[in-house]
Amino acid sequence: MKKMKMTKTAKNNLITYIMVFLAYIAVQILLATGNISSLMKGLLVPLCIYVMLAVSLNLTVGILGELSLGHAGFMCVGAFSSAFFSKCMDGAMPDGVRFLLALLIGAAAAGFFGILIGIPVLRLKGDYLAIVTLAFGEIIKNLVNVLYIGKDKNGFHFSMKDSISLHLEEEGQVIVNGAQGITGTPHDATFTIGIILIFISLIIILNLINSRDGRAIMSIRDNRIAAESIGINITKYKLMAFSISASIAGAAGVLYAHNLSTLTALPKNFGYNMSIMILVFVVLGGIGNIRGSIIAAIILTLLPELLRGLSDYRMLIYAIVLIAMMLFNWSPKAVAWKERLKERYFPKRLRKEKEVK
Repeated sequence: MKKMKMTKTAKNNLITYIMVFLAYIAVQILLATGNISSLMKGLLVPLCIYVMLAVSLNLTVGILGELSLGHAGFMCVGAFSSAFFSKCMDGAMPDGVRFLLALLIGAAAAGFFGILIGIPVLRLKGDYLAIVTLAFGEIIKNLVNVLYIGKDKNGFHFSMKDSISLHLEEEGQVIVNGAQGITGTPHDATFTIGIILIFISLIIILNLINSRDGRAIMSIRDNRIAAESIGINITKYKLMAFSISASIAGAAGVLYAHNLSTLTALPKNFGYNMSIMILVFVVLGGIGNIRGSIIAAIILTLLPELLRGLSDYRMLIYAIVLIAMMLFNWSPKAVAWKERLKERYFPKRLRKEKEVK
């Protein structure tokens, strides 16, 4: 019998899965032995959230080749839609079932908005697309801040003025309270659930990239005119990548909402800076490199906490690191230096790369 050889792609994917699994095991050992601080415990779920956001944005930026700055907006949609459902259904069904349904609702709502925004927006390119997606994120955040929703025996009440305008009965409850957000969301998010969601996200994205649809998406990125000339439906595949990316961002938002006692739409968590930070994860890890996005998200989340004295200079450090990475990856001298290193230490790999080209 012939031995089944694992392809290079399958090996790379397996390494990514093993890397995440080993990180989970290492954290569990540290938790069991008490060698992890309370500060680091509080960062475990946010780490999972940022990893999901980074790999999902890499699908849009790296694989589809479109610059989107509205990822925080999709996260906001998933967070608030799921928190609203959980708050309404708290005590009406088992916790596990409620959270699973909230997760599906958050991902579906974000995916729906991804399709809704993607139909007109994906006709744009470059800076124009970035500006419009950025505007979407800001609109969603500001819309949530003026939305008031309450519930009593007569059903749901909506207002965009204040909670008094809801005219609730005495036993009525305000669920969404404008800028004060949603209070009392069930605390269902855990590190284990976060890791499971990371695995699901990776399975979806890596299988998509290595599928026929993924190759079609990458052909659009490389040469739109050539892809269209051979019959590839540009709009269909762009929407597919954009909506899947939005859905995973929405699922990250669900995890975020169920990790807090009070969910508010502030600039620091759903604003412009959040979208830029996610983009930094993608660029630093390597555009199109899913494993690199995971590593970058973990490093850039842990560093500010480990170096609290430099927290005021975080954005400056990010800028310097980004400039250094761009110079290292694209500077002619740096490229030539890397080629010399490959020729000296990895001659076989260099020959294979030249043969492929």
